[in-house]
Amino acid sequence: MTSMLETADTPPLISRRTTPPTWLVVALACAGQFLVVLDVSVVNVALPSMRTDLGLSVSGLQWVVNAYAIAFAGLMLLGGRAGDLYGRKRMFLVGLGLFTLASLGGGLAQEGWQLLLARAVQGLGAAVLAPSTLTLLTAAVPEGAARARAIATWAAVGAGGGAAGGLVGGVLVDVLSWRWVLLINVPVGAVVLAGSLRWLVESRAGDRRRLDLPGALLVTAGLGTLAYGISRTQERGWTDPASLLPLAAGVLLLALFLLVEARTPAPLMPLGLLRRRPVASANAAMLVSGSAMFCMWYFMTLYAQNVLGYSPLAAGAALVPSSLAVIIGSKVAPRLMRTAGPRFVAVLGTLIGASGFAWQSTMSAHEAYVTAIMCPGILMMLGGGLAMTPLAALATSGAAVGEAGVVSGLVNTSRTMGGSLGLAVMSTIAASGTGTGTGPQALTDGYALAFRASTAVLLGGALLMALWLPRHLPQK
Repeated sequence: MTSMLETADTPPLISRRTTPPTWLVVALACAGQFLVVLDVSVVNVALPSMRTDLGLSVSGLQWVVNAYAIAFAGLMLLGGRAGDLYGRKRMFLVGLGLFTLASLGGGLAQEGWQLLLARAVQGLGAAVLAPSTLTLLTAAVPEGAARARAIATWAAVGAGGGAAGGLVGGVLVDVLSWRWVLLINVPVGAVVLAGSLRWLVESRAGDRRRLDLPGALLVTAGLGTLAYGISRTQERGWTDPASLLPLAAGVLLLALFLLVEARTPAPLMPLGLLRRRPVASANAAMLVSGSAMFCMWYFMTLYAQNVLGYSPLAAGAALVPSSLAVIIGSKVAPRLMRTAGPRFVAVLGTLIGASGFAWQSTMSAHEAYVTAIMCPGILMMLGGGLAMTPLAALATSGAAVGEAGVVSGLVNTSRTMGGSLGLAVMSTIAASGTGTGTGPQALTDGYALAFRASTAVLLGGALLMALWLPRHLPQK
């Protein structure tokens, strides 16, 4: 429909109605991001109940999270490019509709495989939806201080959704059942869908290049195979062929993805983007820090319920201070960026987060809430909120109109790709720390080892940021 209105003189961004208020575009974009991130943490609280009801194994429980995360990360670049080519509003609506329908299917699942399939389809919907949330926002707000504030709001809403999901999920599991952590997306998604249909204005790059489907399939298959190989090491070890073969296949598929991207005339991820220091360094930093930060909610909710004996509601409520901390960090970051620069804020946030992970790694099977969860959780998420805003601002700075979707998709892909692979690695590390024990102390030992490994990763990430990130946002 949009193409019928085009002429040779059509500007890159195409609008069919009066531009809505900027605050409304930001609100709708943030609502979409909220749903995408909420679905990760809201499911974490329900994991023990899902395992009991559907008879999932320990590795199956990990795949409830990773089926979503891998589809999300692997197909997000495709979603970002589709938004550039076929319309950001259109892809926002398609992704939101698919996400909502998959949530309904997951909530009605009767077998473990049905739940995992629904989670993968949810990830596909999120991959189409998420890049459009940031692209719609950056298209509506001019670059500068106003955009930094809008990105901070987007980051805070997304991070807050990750933390608020714990409390929402706890209430739903305690009062109703685990199914409602997925079914709740249906009415919320319908409301956001209706508002977006009414108020969002269509825009896209005036370019009809075809989508790079081979690239999307290769990167998704590569990530999934690599994560599967890592998860197999929990049972077989790193030298067993059952682990080595999928690990090698995953690396090969990702190498083929890079080869395809270098040779295709319309790549899913233009490798030239990575020659820009802000884009390359910020995405590398997100990949590294995401591999540690993503695991926090997973292990904290399992620790609270499996070791400390919290109910789902109590476990969700226990993480509320962390929710507030990540929002505060995201909102404070733009002010610090204006005086100290994005590199300083990103490094500072990462170091604060690392101190929280180090504190959490001293956990015991019998400990008070304040020192077991609240204080280290606040440090972890305050640091994450501080670091996220400057990294997102650097990664999207100076993007051309036609690159907005793929750059936004790359931001989310780096963070989620790091998180999905990080969860597979950290789960393996936790399993090695647990050994053959199943009691509270054995579980605590495993979780503590994962937090120590995450601390080391974050310290390495802080060093990477200090050496590679630009001191200031590039000027156009």
